[in-house]
Amino acid sequence: MRVLAYELRRLRGLRSTWLLLAAVLLGDAAVAAVLASQTPAGPLAAPAGVRLLTATVPLIPLPFAALGAGVLGALSYGHEVRHPGLPASSVSYPRRVRLLLAKLLVAGPVAALLALATLLLDTVAVHLALPDGVTVTAWAEPAALSARVSEAVGGAGLSGLSDLPGALAPLALVAGHGVPAALLAFVLLTVVAAWTGVLTASLTRSAAAGVLLLCALPPLLESGVALLLRRTGRPWLARAAELLPFQSGIEWAYGWVYGGARGAVAGSAALTDPALLAAVAAPAAVLLLAALLVQARRRAL
Repeated sequence: MRVLAYELRRLRGLRSTWLLLAAVLLGDAAVAAVLASQTPAGPLAAPAGVRLLTATVPLIPLPFAALGAGVLGALSYGHEVRHPGLPASSVSYPRRVRLLLAKLLVAGPVAALLALATLLLDTVAVHLALPDGVTVTAWAEPAALSARVSEAVGGAGLSGLSDLPGALAPLALVAGHGVPAALLAFVLLTVVAAWTGVLTASLTRSAAAGVLLLCALPPLLESGVALLLRRTGRPWLARAAELLPFQSGIEWAYGWVYGGARGAVAGSAALTDPALLAAVAAPAAVLLLAALLVQARRRAL
């Protein structure tokens, strides 16, 4: 518990922590608003709404919240290397492992809260920035609601979200079919990105190198999963293709692996697909194992 308290005090005491969190929240909302303002007139489908709510830009390998969480994790370890709390001779291997695990335990909840905060701000920003000709499908059509939201609406005696006051219209952005699951995947992705930032910085002993590795992993990982799926004869699930945020990797994978044809097929089990779960969990697991092995050969963090 003492090492957790130490890590919380260090994280709260760094000015860069608060500046980075503020920059991510404001930048994420601004990007979401700009993307929403460029939405063409017509119904807004659930996948397009997810892209807006997560402020996903094709040129960036991760959503802003996930990238910010990864940078925060890398900075937490990089600051520990530059300004160690204990002399190197006093930091035994078990203490270094406890400190590394404490950083992971602190970074995870902070990243989850950051993802939820960005979703809240982006929902409001997107609702305000959408042009008048755009209609949110989940607001206008009860059939477009997710199953649980539809049950809740029906239990309240309403025929659809349009029966609610207009002030609650932003709720339609997060209530479409498949949207809650996609946003949950976004929160998990942000947590994994924070862990990856901590672990890559621990391997390189540099926050900058850790961030560079974090940005390089998503396109490489997605392309690798595409190759594995091709060898097993299984194309991308349509829902998995919607959830994966790194557009550079997925476009490259479809263009090279599938010969230019987007071979996605319909499927509702994207979140439980073994290949997708392995793609999300493998980086953190492999990096954690590598970090533990590297720490065993070091005399300092």
